[in-house]
Amino acid sequence: MISDATQRKIKALKKEFEQLKDGKESLLKLLKEAELPELVYNSNAIENSTLTLRETERILLEQEVARNISVRELYETKNLARVTEYLDNQSDFDLNIDNIILLHQMLIGGIDDSIAGRLRKKNEYVRVGDHIAPAPEHLQQLLDNLLDEYASSHDQYFLDIVAYFHLEFERIHPFCDGNGRIGRVLINWQLAKLGYPPIIIRSKGKHDFYYPLFQKFQDSKDQDGMSDLLALALQESLYKRLAYLKGLEIMRVTDYAKRMNLAPNAQLNAAKRQTIAAFREKGVWKIGIQFAKKVKIG
Repeated sequence: MISDATQRKIKALKKEFEQLKDGKESLLKLLKEAELPELVYNSNAIENSTLTLRETERILLEQEVARNISVRELYETKNLARVTEYLDNQSDFDLNIDNIILLHQMLIGGIDDSIAGRLRKKNEYVRVGDHIAPAPEHLQQLLDNLLDEYASSHDQYFLDIVAYFHLEFERIHPFCDGNGRIGRVLINWQLAKLGYPPIIIRSKGKHDFYYPLFQKFQDSKDQDGMSDLLALALQESLYKRLAYLKGLEIMRVTDYAKRMNLAPNAQLNAAKRQTIAAFREKGVWKIGIQFAKKVKIG
C-alpha cells in the first residue's frame, strides 16, 4: 500500500497541477504529443521490440527509417500510438470487456488478424515466464470479476486500485498477444479519469523493477511493489508538467548538480527516488529551476 506520506505528496502535487493548468491546455497537449513516441517506445521495448526511440519517433512522424525494420514492428508502433490517441479523445469511454476487446483490435489489427479483437479461445494457452495463464473458458468470468472489483473499490487509495487491476489483468492474460501493452494503456486511462497526467513505465531495468512484480503478485498477492512503481512514475509526470506550467528553466540533473556544487550521482539517485523534482525526457533526468536573475553591471 502507498504510504500516507506519499499520498499527501501526490495530493499536493495534483492540487498545484490543477491550479496551474487552467488556460494552458495547449501546452499540456504539446507535452502529451512530445511524450507519445517515448511512451510507445518504452511499452513496445518492454515486449522486446528492437526499435530505438529515434526510430519510433521517425515512424510516427512518417519519416524514413535508416534501417530495414519488420512490418510487425512498424504496425506495433503505429497501432499503439493510435490506441493511445484514441483513448485521449474518448471522454465517454467505459471500462468494460467489449471496449477492452475494441482496443485490442486496434492494437493487433494488421499484425495478426486471426487473434485481433477477441479473447483467447479453447486450447489457446499462454505462458509468461513460468506462469501459465488461466484456461480460456474462465476468461470471461475472471474479467467480469476484475471489472466488478475495480468499479466497487472505493475504500482504497486509487494507485493501489490501479496497481491491483494491472497485476490481475496481466495474470489473467486474456489475449494471445498484446496483453502488456493493453494493460499499460489502461493504466493511463484510469489515471486520466481521476484527473492525472499519463505515466511512462520504462523498459530500462524491466527485469529488475517491473517483471519481478508480477511473479511476486502471483506467488503471494503482494501488490506493494507495483503500487510504489506507479507512485514514482506519477510523481515524475506531475513534476514535469509543473516545471513547464511554471515556465522554469529545464536542465539536466547532472548540470544542475554542477551549478549547485552538488554530487551528480547523489542527485541522480534522488531523482530516481523522487526526493527532488526531477523527471525524464528521452531517458535523461532533468529538473526545472527558477531562471537565474542576471545582475546588471554599471
